Amino acid sequence: MYAVVGCGECSTLWIVEGRSETSQCPGCGSRRPFDARKTFVETDDADRAREVRASMLASRQGEGEAFARVDSVADLESQVADGVVADEEYLAESGLDVEEIAAAGDRDPRGSTRDGSRKEIVERAIEDLDRPTADDVIEYAADRGVPASYTERALEKLVRTGDASESRGEYRLL
Repeated sequence: MYAVVGCGECSTLWIVEGRSETSQCPGCGSRRPFDARKTFVETDDADRAREVRASMLASRQGEGEAFARVDSVADLESQVADGVVADEEYLAESGLDVEEIAAAGDRDPRGSTRDGSRKEIVERAIEDLDRPTADDVIEYAADRGVPASYTERALEKLVRTGDASESRGEYRLL
């Protein structure tokens, strides 16, 4: 089952697959019981749920008539995919050296380290540690050169996006 639901705090619309006890808004992060969310449509067809959400978003922006002229969201996706320029092609056409840019990204000190990217280190801490708390993850990441402020934000974001869960102060990847 797919449901198009809305947040009463920030008006974000999203699609929920299945039916959990609670849902978290991808816009503002508010967590509410699923039954407390405004449900606009429930369907067994994911494409139908996407169509309804897209239609609602178009109407909010005053583009309901333009959306009505489109056959389906799948048609829009294929039109967009046909018109997308690859990064490498864009850079080359702009007169830039694609290989030099890639090499510069590889040596960026703010990105990856010998232990992986900052995000990978935070995720590995959650995986490797037994019943990790925020303090445990911060300590693990700090030992690998990741600032505590980044680790705290990363933990919040992982939970907010549904890539990790936090229960009674302990984290796990989903």
